[in-house]
Amino acid sequence: MNVFVNCLDGGGGIFVSEQKVLTVGSHRFEWGSRTYVMGILNVTPDSFSDGGRYNDIERALLHAKRLVEEGADILDIGGESTRPCHTPVSAEEEMERVVPVIERIAKEIPIPISIDTYKASVAREAVKAGAHIVNDVWGLKADPEMASVCASLGVPVIVMHNRDVPLETNVFEGWLRETMECVRLAKAAGIPDERIIIDPGVGFGKTYEQNLWVLRDLRHFRELGYPLLLGTSRKSVIGLTLNLPVTERVEGTAATVALGIAGGADIVRVHDVREMVRVARMSDAIVRFRA
Repeated sequence: MNVFVNCLDGGGGIFVSEQKVLTVGSHRFEWGSRTYVMGILNVTPDSFSDGGRYNDIERALLHAKRLVEEGADILDIGGESTRPCHTPVSAEEEMERVVPVIERIAKEIPIPISIDTYKASVAREAVKAGAHIVNDVWGLKADPEMASVCASLGVPVIVMHNRDVPLETNVFEGWLRETMECVRLAKAAGIPDERIIIDPGVGFGKTYEQNLWVLRDLRHFRELGYPLLLGTSRKSVIGLTLNLPVTERVEGTAATVALGIAGGADIVRVHDVREMVRVARMSDAIVRFRA
């Protein structure tokens, strides 16, 4: 698929940024130097892969420590499942799930914490509790206050492409255009370029075939100039391809991580940290090798 990146800024030119470094507290993320690994910690009863396993503070803390030992660079903590047909929860319930866990982990874990939420009030309280990054699966579009809250908190944001139904025509151009709408929301609220990370949203608002297209043409998202996060871990596109249950998708995830890194991913969001750290390091040795 030959796609021209036709995402225009307010002045009518190509809207491209090139950010090289992100500082989060005492941590520096130098984009292009290596791939960073984000470990998933769901404190939910119903997430598609690990629901109910870590929705207790002590179990969550133990798992967080394990992810760090295995090589995670960031922890992504979520209190509401975003799987298809999930049951939405109120902001109050989501905060009850995540805030105590974040408070505890922030005191004992040395790496940055990301809060996986699309609600501004949850983001605010999570950052107060010790989170450093906001990961919004609706790209700042679900809650009209989210962009301004993130700007006032001074935290990096991950804006993911998402939609209620898949696009039917001009698919890739539509994804790129809608992704840049999320970026515009962030910038209009005062979030600087260096604090914006984009996620093409594999598994969200896309058909099986479209998810494969995103993975194949990931470089077009990278060409927008923002750091790129890829989240494919154990997702249905892998299950449908290999006809395997969630518990047997490590190899399929590894393939998407390796090819994602070749396509320009800067961060990979995964459940199986130990295995994917190894995949990332090997992929980096090939893709980022300097003679």
